[in-house]
Amino acid sequence: MDDKTVSTQASTEAGGNARVAASENRQAAVHSAVPPVQATEQKKAYGTAKTEDLRDSGLWRIILPIVVIAFCVILFAVPLMILVPLLATSLDPQSAARLAGINLSWIWITLVVVAVGTASVIVWGLVKVFLTQPGNYHKI
Repeated sequence: MDDKTVSTQASTEAGGNARVAASENRQAAVHSAVPPVQATEQKKAYGTAKTEDLRDSGLWRIILPIVVIAFCVILFAVPLMILVPLLATSLDPQSAARLAGINLSWIWITLVVVAVGTASVIVWGLVKVFLTQPGNYHKI
């Protein structure tokens, strides 16, 4: 009695090969269903999609610096218009504060220096941000 054993390896290989062949046929069918796309024009990227199609008159290139310069002048002028008359009054020998023996000149001089220093730092930052053209378009 010769019992013949059935080899499971042969059936596994046959089933495995059949599955691989089926998946290859499906992939080939998917690839053959999609026609190859041919580029008809050469595409170039000049910027981001958000700014690529924007069209403006360029008026902002004139208005923005004017507004920044006006703000800088106001930033210096307003504190000085308040502090300079106070300083001038404190230096007047006939002022009421001088007659009472109180000299406040050092306070007004200190406030002028602080106001001009603060305004200078703010103006320097605004000029650096808004009015320097090469800084806006540097290459990385």
